[in-house]
Amino acid sequence: MIPTPHIDCIDQNLIAKTVLMPGDPLRAKYIAETFLTKVVQVNTVRNMFGYTGYFGKKKVTVMGSGMGMPSIGIYSYELFAFYGVEKIIRIGSCGAYSPDLKLYDVILAKDAYSESSYAKTMGISSRKILAGSTVLNNRILKASEETGIPVHVSRIHSSDVFYRIKSDEYKEIHAKFGADAVEMESFALFANAKALKKKAACLLTVSDSLVTHEATSAKERQEAFTKMMELALHSL
Repeated sequence: MIPTPHIDCIDQNLIAKTVLMPGDPLRAKYIAETFLTKVVQVNTVRNMFGYTGYFGKKKVTVMGSGMGMPSIGIYSYELFAFYGVEKIIRIGSCGAYSPDLKLYDVILAKDAYSESSYAKTMGISSRKILAGSTVLNNRILKASEETGIPVHVSRIHSSDVFYRIKSDEYKEIHAKFGADAVEMESFALFANAKALKKKAACLLTVSDSLVTHEATSAKERQEAFTKMMELALHSL
């Protein structure tokens, strides 16, 4: 089934076996224009931009996922199931639950806790914690050593809700489940990888802190998270 309902690339070979997936399609555009050579645009549906190019000799696709588990669930499933993608590394932003995390710190998610029913609905697992790929995580840690870009290895919280009525609820989640930061996508990505026997990992940059209330701007989230981008690319 190519093209799929949400990806208009008509040639499977134009999409690499490894995909870097930021939430923001404009971040995908920035990465392609800044770090890749021989770039070809491979998706424009709903302005969810996707690009394939080369980082050195390595072919890689970078494509937006949108916000939330339903959105990344759609795009990652279609890439895994219909375009032959073997590995997806999410490169996103997150909010810090831990006072030890500062703005621009890079997190490697060892696993994701979520209240979401995504995995259960997909018939994958009733568990509320899903892990990323050990193989990919080890590659990222090796790249961290080689590049000197430090990472925090942490459990994260994949939330279905951005605006919580109980604004300090993060304290309970941090204490009970050991989640150091919050985002909204990785649990679904890990679930799809598990269902389709693929590999997925998640790198995050701290864009704001629920502890200190510091925050980055939209432009900074789009263009200033270069350490995370470089780390993901070097891990390839």
